[in-house]
Amino acid sequence: MEPAHFRFWPPHLPRELAYPATGVHRNLAISAARFPERPFLLFYGAVISYRDAWLQCERLAGFLQRHCRVRRGDRVLLYMQNSPQFVLAFYACLRAGAMVVPVNPMHLTNELAHQIEDSGACVALVGQELFPRIAPLIGKTPLANVIVAAYSEYLPDAPAWPMPDPVRAARESIDTAGVTLWRHALAAGLAPAADAIGPDDACVLPYTSGSTGQPKGCVHTHATVTATLVGGTLWEGVTPESVLLATAPMFHVTGMQLSMNRAAYAGAALAILSRWDPDAAALAIERCRCTHWCTVPVMMVDLLSHPQAAARDLSSLRVLSGGGQAMPEAMAQKLFERFGLEFIEGYGMTETMSQTHMNPPQRPKKQCLGIPHFGTESIIIDPDRQRVLPTGELGEIVVRGPSLLKGYWRNERAYRESWVEIDGRSWFRTGDLGRVDDDGYFFIADRLKRMINAAGYKVWPAEVEATMYKHAAIRECCVIATPDERRGETVKAVVALKEGAGSVTGEEIIAWARTQMAAYKVPRKVEFVDALPRGGTGKIQWRALQEKEFERGKP
Repeated sequence: MEPAHFRFWPPHLPRELAYPATGVHRNLAISAARFPERPFLLFYGAVISYRDAWLQCERLAGFLQRHCRVRRGDRVLLYMQNSPQFVLAFYACLRAGAMVVPVNPMHLTNELAHQIEDSGACVALVGQELFPRIAPLIGKTPLANVIVAAYSEYLPDAPAWPMPDPVRAARESIDTAGVTLWRHALAAGLAPAADAIGPDDACVLPYTSGSTGQPKGCVHTHATVTATLVGGTLWEGVTPESVLLATAPMFHVTGMQLSMNRAAYAGAALAILSRWDPDAAALAIERCRCTHWCTVPVMMVDLLSHPQAAARDLSSLRVLSGGGQAMPEAMAQKLFERFGLEFIEGYGMTETMSQTHMNPPQRPKKQCLGIPHFGTESIIIDPDRQRVLPTGELGEIVVRGPSLLKGYWRNERAYRESWVEIDGRSWFRTGDLGRVDDDGYFFIADRLKRMINAAGYKVWPAEVEATMYKHAAIRECCVIATPDERRGETVKAVVALKEGAGSVTGEEIIAWARTQMAAYKVPRKVEFVDALPRGGTGKIQWRALQEKEFERGKP
């Protein structure tokens, strides 16, 4: 029997796709050959053509191979804000045969150290403002070579709109062993070896955290990256005439796939914002005539709530889409009233290299994950008995398809435990609870895994707790989600202090936490208790604390 959701499949699209049997970087090379003079990267008024972008990728790939000794399959860290250099570095790494390890620019030194040690990355491409965080790790970890980029080198003489400080900062001289400035790497004029990378070669190693608290690297090949890249491009009708607004961070699979990579594949233009600013986003839409915007819902809410931004000419927009958190129904209605466009929600994971489900553009449902994407199957199972559940019943969402990771880096056990066999077929366990309706649309209800979703950023309590225990005054700590009007959820720490700790305040603990971890992980609230609740085995009853917190948050 045909799955119900095929009744609502976009009528102009096939149900299965034939994917290019090439490396992801070849998409940029092909677009440069087809549209050499067309604009590719738009950056605060600057324009970089497809021809120039590919030439710079070739030069940087040559430097990585011949100076930094990067070989096929080596891991290279990419630690930058959204910028032309991020895009060029990403494609240069792939052209050199390396596996990109994208890193959240919010990460601090100790968080960087784990990803460098775990991945074995010996080379990093870094934004100038982030260099002080990674500098202590050069030579004390596998990291031996660092290329440092100043974003201001790609600005026009008269930037078109307001910029964050790291973008306008002048290039600095850095005299550190193993460090090369971006412009010097390009000026070396080194050519890479012949391209021998195929679909089964390693491509990207994005990290996702888990309930153990240690981030895990998701092994993706050029083939798994290509699957969601090609599918997402076709689903939303991106063409060479499209202009994509890139506000979602490119280190994350959403921004990487549904902004950066789809632009290069389609030969479209990419308008880049380094940091979120609703007025700058509206200005970019108005001046660049952006047609597609895929991001987290909170950014669209911000733009609608910003009087100056909302007053600009945004009539060029044709497709609004996103994920990471549900779009509030009232805001979806405001978007429709303002733009005449339905907001297209989707669902995916780092493990699936972005979307596994998307709403059909011609028939979306609100606060809905959508229907299984090209070549993807999804069912709802009883997580304990591991049997398929009927329509409407709540269970765990499991998936199978062409974009699934090939393993967790150096963690075979976690990879094995992420799969379940149902009727002789293997399915990946998402850890999300949901249901499917009579039309075959999927809805999320809760999470099996202990995770906080703060405006699309995934925060794993065990990871935050492991850091919080380093505070000299904390005896025990439990990190939970607390409702937040803007972010959906935010991080809260329930803390019991050591005897004799004195009068430590929540503000002091929060300020300390900001020096230890990325800002999105830092608890925004601290509650002090005499002791945390424990079960019969002595384990902290985090679920009881979580349920109590959500009860408090109900109107």
